[in-house]
Amino acid sequence: MIGITILGATGTIGLNTLDVLAQHPGRFRVVALTAHRNVELLYQQCVQWRPSYAVLVDDTAAEQLATRLRPVVPEITVLSGVAGLETVARLPEVQMVMAAIVGAAGLLPTLAAAEAGKRVLLANKEALVMSGPLFMAAVERQQAELLPIDSEHNAVFQCLPHSPSTRPADLARQGISRIILTASGGPFRQWSLDRLAQVTPDQACAHPNWKMGRKISVDSATMMNKGLEVIEACWLFSASPQHVDVVLHPQSVIHSLVEYVDGSVLAQLGNPDMRTPIAYALAWPERMSAGVSALDLIKVARLEFEAADWGRFPCLRLAYEAMAAGGTTTAILNAANEVAVAEFLAGRLPFTAIPLLIEATLSQVSGRVVDHLDTILADDAKARAFATEWMANY
Repeated sequence: MIGITILGATGTIGLNTLDVLAQHPGRFRVVALTAHRNVELLYQQCVQWRPSYAVLVDDTAAEQLATRLRPVVPEITVLSGVAGLETVARLPEVQMVMAAIVGAAGLLPTLAAAEAGKRVLLANKEALVMSGPLFMAAVERQQAELLPIDSEHNAVFQCLPHSPSTRPADLARQGISRIILTASGGPFRQWSLDRLAQVTPDQACAHPNWKMGRKISVDSATMMNKGLEVIEACWLFSASPQHVDVVLHPQSVIHSLVEYVDGSVLAQLGNPDMRTPIAYALAWPERMSAGVSALDLIKVARLEFEAADWGRFPCLRLAYEAMAAGGTTTAILNAANEVAVAEFLAGRLPFTAIPLLIEATLSQVSGRVVDHLDTILADDAKARAFATEWMANY
């Protein structure tokens, strides 16, 4: 059986991954499950899946889990902290690592999986946003397999020709002129700009098509999520920002497209269900069932497209500018966004001020050449410190 570690097992991607695995008993073995501090849900998953390891980042939560598991499943080793996450990402009995920890917290264990030569199922886009050149160098050096889980990048991957390596070669050599990422536009696509100042966290988290966690739902509403996906696409597919476009597609049926120089445009379609890209990556280069209902084109009836307005979605503009600047600028962008979203969800920052905080941080914290992981982490910390100070004076 194929051994798998799920980083972020209690989140949306983790739950969907376990759902797909449950449909294929005997093919995969869950070796390790991890979470941040959700003791109750991770306990239930451990009892059901009987992994060899369980990890909680929070030390107190890990102690609680170990106490609860001891009389029920004593053979499970409970680890804690980032070191525990890195350990289960490198285990020799693990062939695949689902990297589904949200935000910068997922960088180190995801990088550890790449450095261990695993098949990395990448749902944590921040790993590439923060450390693109270092991460891709580790993938190449250790001959790891990197398969995207984000529905957009998974769709692009499905529409590209492939060499024996999972990483597509230079786009121009394959006759590709453009990658087109689709975006639903989130819940406020048709709101007037003056209404946006009154947006509440619950409204921002009510995505019209996808079921996601609160942080990524807010990113979808601001379109920062799409901006981060542009950065991720550049690293995944060796593309420059000017060759990655974004188009609004409110139905979320076409997940992305690849345009070729001969005029052909290939698209991947399907119902908006994350189990499809998860199953594709788990089985690649084969395919297996995901439990997703077939797309009913007659029921869909209409596919609509609109231009992405940078005036309405300034976070998208900031992401393009950060990628063009290069170096640690994208890590600074991500750090500022994480602070801004947390403050918005806590009710301390208006929705329309999210891009203001990010832009202020980018103007004050200068990016540097990415020469070492410590450089990335240092600039991430500088950006968070500035953003927190900015909030104190807001």
